[in-house]
Amino acid sequence: MSNVVSIRSARRGWDRGGRFLIPLVGVMAITSLFPALYSFYMSFFDWNWGQRFNFVGLTNYLALLESERFRTALLNTFVFTISAVAVELLIGLGLALVVHRIRRGVSVFRTLLLVPLMVSGIIVSVIWKILLDPTLGILNYGLRALGFEPVGFLGDPGLAMASIVLIDLWWQSAFVFIVLLAGLGSLPQEPLEAAEVDGAGPLQRLWYVTLPMLRPIILVVLLFRTIDCLKVFAIIFGTTGGGPLTTTESVQVLAYRVAFKQLNMSQSMTMMVIFTLIVLIIVLVYQRLGASAGVDA
Repeated sequence: MSNVVSIRSARRGWDRGGRFLIPLVGVMAITSLFPALYSFYMSFFDWNWGQRFNFVGLTNYLALLESERFRTALLNTFVFTISAVAVELLIGLGLALVVHRIRRGVSVFRTLLLVPLMVSGIIVSVIWKILLDPTLGILNYGLRALGFEPVGFLGDPGLAMASIVLIDLWWQSAFVFIVLLAGLGSLPQEPLEAAEVDGAGPLQRLWYVTLPMLRPIILVVLLFRTIDCLKVFAIIFGTTGGGPLTTTESVQVLAYRVAFKQLNMSQSMTMMVIFTLIVLIIVLVYQRLGASAGVDA
């Protein structure tokens, strides 16, 4: 009897609102699911955008696993992601803690920090390419004014990746700041007041009370920023193009070159299939961490 009641209640729930999800599911299937399945299917073929269309089985996968350039692109992508996400978290958390204590002018400060987020990635890359230019850039102009030699930030293999990370910090740190500031504003004050009554200092309250309560929100921020950084394309393509040599070439940039420069669409799709599996594993790890923190990340 209870099973019949539960089935009837589920049907009533579907009749009330479930049908409104059909258009959304349809759009997602067309724009996300179909391209993913089609890429997986095409990864077993050799297709060059033309008449060459041959079944090759796992050849594309074996070729990529043996490709040093693909491994370098993977390494570059993870170096960028780890560096950018870690520093953005520190900057965003620090700004959020400071601004959370300010009572006047918070809206103005928050609006100014949001300005970079309103700019598209390719525009950001053009702006910073001009700023970091060794002859016309304002940073090198300042270095020359101080008596130093100009620095090729984007042309030096030792500085190019750090420069890309710097650009992303300027662009995306505000996202971390805004989310964590909202999270700090939603925390209950009773544990903090109780810790203060017990004699805990500011650092002790931050480490033992504030950060543990903020952990679910931090994990959500880390998840979003990690996925976004793993997909990095615009700021690399618009500044270094993956150079010098391949020191800043990400998986997305390499896949673009293989598909549209070398006309090897199947191998490019294979890269995306492998990379998607890696991203899914990372998302599952975040979900496990989120579950232990009491949030569905």
